[in-house]
Amino acid sequence: MIFRLRQKAAAPAITCMGFDQTPDHTLAGERLPARLRRYLLAYQLDAITALAGEKRRVLSFLTALTYDLDRLVSWRAVEAIGLAAARIAQDDPEYVRNHLRRQVWLLSDESGGIGWRAPEIIGAILCPHPGQFARQYAEFIPLLISILDLESEDVVRFQAGVLWAIGRLAQALPYAELRMAVPLILPCLQDQRAQVRGMALWCLQQPGFRAQQQVQGAVQPLLRSFRDDSGVVEFYEGGQLILVNLSQLCVTFDR
Repeated sequence: MIFRLRQKAAAPAITCMGFDQTPDHTLAGERLPARLRRYLLAYQLDAITALAGEKRRVLSFLTALTYDLDRLVSWRAVEAIGLAAARIAQDDPEYVRNHLRRQVWLLSDESGGIGWRAPEIIGAILCPHPGQFARQYAEFIPLLISILDLESEDVVRFQAGVLWAIGRLAQALPYAELRMAVPLILPCLQDQRAQVRGMALWCLQQPGFRAQQQVQGAVQPLLRSFRDDSGVVEFYEGGQLILVNLSQLCVTFDR
């Protein structure tokens, strides 16, 4: 069964911690972060994309909004980042590359920060036009996958987000470009957390993995346990958050 989550009341606007906070005003004195959040609440991604063509800083403010207390706003910001980055890359691909580098750096100990949403942000930037971006930003694909190979005490915080990002890439990229991820994804199928188990199964359902014999051979023996799994997984889809039973996700894999 799929349950659609009710949208929460609007949470207070957040500050853009970790980014340039110089005031940036738009029409009628409205600050850019507030305008972007308003667009996200209304799910006006076209307006955000158009604004990104005028103001590159949209990318940084959207990144800050991925940490919004309202999870729906947070996920819509992730989606919007992909669209905004694609628009900015038309004029200034190096600006987007630098933003990707910053997200990778935020995952390192030396950054002193906590880039909790960095995997999703990296995945969102690479996903809208994966063929083009795989060539333009190819060096970030193995970096994204390698997050699953971090020390155990660190990787638990990022696993679900990395699996989502890899799954999005697997919707368009061939297996040859993602095969190094398979040995890192398979153990996630038996993780204690339902969100990680579900995201791993969903990830391996995508075209870039599903038809591969190695994947089928590893997943099929586990499907019985998934059929009896009462865990629930949260997905972001079509601008909304939904809850999916793991048992239903297993049926989808069987098809």
